[in-house]
Amino acid sequence: MTANLLLLPGDGIGPEVTVQVRRVIEWLAKNRNVSFTLDEDLVGGASLTKHDTPITDAAMEKAMKADAVLFGAVGGPQWDRNAFDKKPERGLLRLRKDMELFANLRPALCFPALTDASSLKPELVSGLDIMIVRELTGGVYFGEPRGIETLADGSRKAVDTQLYTTEEVRRIARVAFDLARKRKGEVHSAEKSNVMHTGVLWREEVTHVHATEYRELKLQHILADNAAMQLVRNPKQFDVIVTDNLFGDILSDEAAMLTGSLGMLPSASLGAKDAVSGKSRALYEPIHGSAPDIAGQNKANPIAAVLSFAMCLRYSLDDEANAALVESAVSAVLDQGLRTGDIMQPGKQLVSTTQMADAILKALDAKAR
Repeated sequence: MTANLLLLPGDGIGPEVTVQVRRVIEWLAKNRNVSFTLDEDLVGGASLTKHDTPITDAAMEKAMKADAVLFGAVGGPQWDRNAFDKKPERGLLRLRKDMELFANLRPALCFPALTDASSLKPELVSGLDIMIVRELTGGVYFGEPRGIETLADGSRKAVDTQLYTTEEVRRIARVAFDLARKRKGEVHSAEKSNVMHTGVLWREEVTHVHATEYRELKLQHILADNAAMQLVRNPKQFDVIVTDNLFGDILSDEAAMLTGSLGMLPSASLGAKDAVSGKSRALYEPIHGSAPDIAGQNKANPIAAVLSFAMCLRYSLDDEANAALVESAVSAVLDQGLRTGDIMQPGKQLVSTTQMADAILKALDAKAR
């Protein structure tokens, strides 16, 4: 089978880390009898500069047809004053919405070699392995009405609407429970049912899915603010956390920093499975931003992008063996003491973006022998 992948490098360090992912893809194609067809297009500020839109219809058509999309990053200060519909981030939001990527998987995994890089005590993060499942196409980021209006007295009013339906909650809950079945069998569902009607609906519908379809698993409800506190107090109490779009955005970034750096962690955004093919549309991206302050300097950490491709192998291409191979190569390089600037530690070797990818490829060579 040939996997059709669309690369959308984007802005800032996005193109730099995407180039290194392409090298890993090419290594697999050469050494592991895996076939890929690669295409590439613009998104975010790069697309705005050339096409005056954060993503073109043609690029969207490619994304809809691809087996998976590998996304870099978007944004930069030169677009900060753009109108809302001309923001680079609108390209990513359109991808998520049009591809119906409702499930965002954000692992927070602490590699043994980076235990000391976390801002928390080593005993709190050693062995940390959390999966946050964030609902991605509903909630306050998409609810209507929304906008800013000028009132009669000249002051302004802003409105954002938090909205969820039964099916939106149930389908994301099923994703979380299915993942928990392959992990430790426990799900924490985070919401604000004490003050929000959507939180009440969320708790009731997750409870329903658990009671009717996943009774063998353990479900615990937790208020989102308490979940934020517990993540820094005792993060290893969590296995799978399922939550809405807004709280998922916040909690997943918090969990990521427990591991030492945003530059280390991947993510997957998945759609519903096709009834005929069993496949689902998918987009994979590192969770770091475009980091314009280091863009073009060969300083970016490519590991999150490489691990995002490993997630692509696992979830879109059903290739667990090669996903595990890529992940083990990354772990081996970290064990060797190689570090980009964002994860640099005393006594370790500082390397560039390219040098880190060189080392990963060398580790793949060693493991493939």
